[in-house]
Amino acid sequence: MLFSEIISALKQGGSVLINHKVGRNPDLQSGASLEKATEDQISFLESGNSLRSILNSSTPGAILLPPNEELIELAEKKGISWAKLENPRLAFAEVLDLLSPPRNQKIGIHPNAFIGNNVDIGKDVYIGPNVTIGDLCKIGNNTIIHSGVVFYEEVEIGMNCELHANCVIHRNSLIGDNCIIHSNAVIGSEGFGFVPTKNGWRKMPQTGITILEKNVEIGASSTVDRPAVGETRIKEGTKIDNLVQIGHGVKIGRNCAMASQVGIAGGAEIGDGVILAGQVGVGNRVKVSNGVIASSKTGIHADIPPNEVISGFPAMSNRLWLKCSANFKKLPEIAKAIRKLPN
Repeated sequence: MLFSEIISALKQGGSVLINHKVGRNPDLQSGASLEKATEDQISFLESGNSLRSILNSSTPGAILLPPNEELIELAEKKGISWAKLENPRLAFAEVLDLLSPPRNQKIGIHPNAFIGNNVDIGKDVYIGPNVTIGDLCKIGNNTIIHSGVVFYEEVEIGMNCELHANCVIHRNSLIGDNCIIHSNAVIGSEGFGFVPTKNGWRKMPQTGITILEKNVEIGASSTVDRPAVGETRIKEGTKIDNLVQIGHGVKIGRNCAMASQVGIAGGAEIGDGVILAGQVGVGNRVKVSNGVIASSKTGIHADIPPNEVISGFPAMSNRLWLKCSANFKKLPEIAKAIRKLPN
């Protein structure tokens, strides 16, 4: 695709295009990182990135840049076509969609799929081989269900969803429009509920439901449990990485992001716009307010007020955690000095 065609598409997209120079108008075949890009590829650079990245031996055919005149001057000196945008990363995502459009998906039901009784299937749906759809399920228009997916009974899924191979959706789960569920994820599995007795553990029946609102994405091998009563709910626009555990009765707000190996215990409440980095743990019934950011391996055992940046175990402000971390390596010396103090 010619760079001039990409510019025309960016003008129609969500990116804010400030200025551009087509130059020799390269024919671009794909996107690449700036370090490895060649003359038939496009890359991007964000504010704060090291200028050395653009000065290496790699020369992309075109580059998406932030409003930084020094970077634009460097690109022109190297003869690289460029576009200046408010958000180069967002523009790069749009360009990748242009250069790598999805393949045309088949429509229809594979003969090896099993469809239960009274299943309501919308228009232009694809159901792949070895899929099992239980009784009384509802599937919205344009939804894609890849091989090996299992729906228990009375599952409802909206329009324009995509379920990748071998994910499992348990009974009575509700999934909104435009959701993506990756391979081996499990939605609506039994919550971990047991009552201690003198004779051992008595299982608590998990009779609640799980709800994913529209535009939610669940990563591979992640699990969202249903509660004993009530619901587990993930609100609109939230994105969950691979290998994440969402416990029973958890409420997650809108437009959150959770990286791999996050674990959220039962009954916790996560506000809107929360970001949890890898291996963050959230305790039972803890409330994490809107806009909180937790760095990797943070242990959250108490309620967190809005817009805090937290780190450490137990969780504390990120600034305090950085000060503590700087002193960790000095602890042996401090302990030695304390032992020398007079009694």
